[in-house]
Amino acid sequence: MSKPLIIVESPTKIKTLKKYVGKEFNVAASAGHIRDLPVKTLGIDLEKNFKAQYVNIKDKSKVIANLKKLAKDADEVYLAPDPDREGEAIAFHIMDILKKKDRVFHRVLIHELTKKGIQEALQQTLVPDVHKYDAQQARRKLDRLVGYQISPLLWQKVQRGLSAGRVQSVAVKIICDRERDIRKFIPEEFWTITADLVSEAPPQFNASLIKINNKKAKIINEKQATGILKDLEAAQFVIHEIKTKTIKRNPLPPFITSKLQQDAINQLRFSARKTMVVAQQLYEGIEIGTEGPEGLITYMRTDSIRIAPDAAQEAQSFILQNLGEEYALTTPRSFKNKNKVQDAHEAIRPTSVFHTPENLKKFLSPDQFKLYDLIWKRFVASQMAQAIIDQKTILIQATETYLFSVSGSTVRFPGFMTLYSQDEEANGKDIQALPDAKEGTLLETLGIIPKQHFTKPPPRFSEASLVKELEKNGIGRPSTYASILSVIRDKGYVDLVNRYFIPSELGFIVNDLLVASFPTVLNISFTAQMETNLDDVETGNLEEVQLLTDFYTSFKTYLDAASEHMTSVKGVGIETGLTCPSCEKPLNIKIGKNGHFLACTGYPECSFTSNYLRDERGNISIVEKIIDNTKVKDCIKCGKPMVQKEGRFGPFLACTGYPECKHTESVNGEFSGKDIGVKCPETNCQGTIVEKKTKRGKIFFGCSTYPDCTFASWDKPVDRVCPDCNSPYLVEKETKKEGKFLKCPNRKCNFKEPI
Repeated sequence: MSKPLIIVESPTKIKTLKKYVGKEFNVAASAGHIRDLPVKTLGIDLEKNFKAQYVNIKDKSKVIANLKKLAKDADEVYLAPDPDREGEAIAFHIMDILKKKDRVFHRVLIHELTKKGIQEALQQTLVPDVHKYDAQQARRKLDRLVGYQISPLLWQKVQRGLSAGRVQSVAVKIICDRERDIRKFIPEEFWTITADLVSEAPPQFNASLIKINNKKAKIINEKQATGILKDLEAAQFVIHEIKTKTIKRNPLPPFITSKLQQDAINQLRFSARKTMVVAQQLYEGIEIGTEGPEGLITYMRTDSIRIAPDAAQEAQSFILQNLGEEYALTTPRSFKNKNKVQDAHEAIRPTSVFHTPENLKKFLSPDQFKLYDLIWKRFVASQMAQAIIDQKTILIQATETYLFSVSGSTVRFPGFMTLYSQDEEANGKDIQALPDAKEGTLLETLGIIPKQHFTKPPPRFSEASLVKELEKNGIGRPSTYASILSVIRDKGYVDLVNRYFIPSELGFIVNDLLVASFPTVLNISFTAQMETNLDDVETGNLEEVQLLTDFYTSFKTYLDAASEHMTSVKGVGIETGLTCPSCEKPLNIKIGKNGHFLACTGYPECSFTSNYLRDERGNISIVEKIIDNTKVKDCIKCGKPMVQKEGRFGPFLACTGYPECKHTESVNGEFSGKDIGVKCPETNCQGTIVEKKTKRGKIFFGCSTYPDCTFASWDKPVDRVCPDCNSPYLVEKETKKEGKFLKCPNRKCNFKEPI
């Protein structure tokens, strides 16, 4: 009799799983989805209740063949893809491919890759969840309907290669809206007045003016500030009232996906994508000297703050043994979710709190250690005693007109804050030390300081604050945030400058066209409601077909109107209000294969083009072209003089024999960029590989002797010969499932090695 077959999603889980199931089961991996909608067609039958036309993924033929081979004589198949909607869809597609008379399929939800977690999952098998599958189907179909029907419009009206997405386009809109708020923001002047004071006993402290004539202090200019200073010159400062209170602060719950991404971005400087890659590694299993890999954290795609009772109890045991009785709770702290959909998983936590970060450090990479340390501390802190904080506010009267205030707080008992900092008070120090004085005490004035300020515009979004904004508005799901942030950058809609998102010209153009033509699709509340509707499908409260019908009825109306009326910027461009310096006709922004630029609307009679800059207000200015007609060298192709010119990618050398001779070179024969220390792999080339950026900011690698050598690669070359096919170099790659690895660039060679 053949062994039962367990099928997981990721190949890296196989080793961890085999460690615990032994020889009783065969174990295989689907390596993600094995079926999907076709690439070149819509794949959804709009006339037959949105039926999906699934096909096997082209690159998964070997995987599917292996699954069929291993399942050939198996009477039982345990479907163990990830415990989420995507995993449910993978399970259903595997079940469809392996269906056979009398074969029984079990759904297995492995929330942690430990002996206990695996055994419990195999003992508590479920029937595949059709409602969860329907929710995934609905989301996939919605994304396909939007992406595959709006994107071709953008190809026609703007340029090929662009894309629209049900969630990604809303994310771009949020960034564009914020940028416009920044551009139209007008700073307003205001002043603050503080007094340096001291009582009979130290310390000296600083109090702020908060009220004038019992109304909130509002000082709008220097004249008003000067008048107040004059009033205070001879004033006595007397303690009017002292307010004290003691607060008890509870710890935050363990991480959900979005909060983990935000803290990893802010505290560790990880990107959202990197956070999920490293978390996946910790979940799937790490060799920690226990005869095989072991999963160190629970499943990392979750909206749930719930934790298992035994995990909370284990945390109490650890706290008692290692931190002391005063830091432990008599009853473990529990956290409840708002809705049923969230409750499917636990929060992200260590599979065992006794696997402390310091004990595991030698087994983990630096990135794995940092993220595990963050997850471990947040979870243990969530089961620790409250922090007790004494807060004091002193109100100080200066004449009957002016009221000053100063506040301070002292941590009496740090509780959970000894392990996990939530704010500046976690250090157990005063924010500002205050004297032990009584009401009616006369204070000595050491100085009164006026200070001018200006209101600031709303800040641009960082990765962390954009994730927070998406989560707050119910846009997308935490598991999708990392891919959304990557896509909007890869498509050139936004740039990440000094860790903040700035919309590109292309991003503004595409956003404005989509908002005008598809106001509902890009409406934040509509998109959030759609996520709620998908949750309702998952809980069985809404039919998938009903959701799709309601959406597509209105969407088709907008789509038909946009096909006819959406503004085309191809050839025409976007108006700027500037005039051509050559012929005084209007200048428009146009988009070419190398990016956007200014072009005269009088073309072809006037061929003026130029790069341009935008200031903080969004105003456009022409970038003057630099043309140095001083001969630099002779052209190696035709012998005519070469001169320096300024192009879209900076200065270059061009032959004066143009257009008969079109030879160009980079300045000084060098391809500017960061040298990565790898020789160019092209035969007889003496150049080196340098890191460069495209006009859209995407990194690629090319030869320093360009244009004489045209070697280029999106992947970073590594100076190492392939041991299988003798390729002169390998490339460095990184995927969500496998992390970083080296790969041979030869498509016929399958060499791969983890980093």
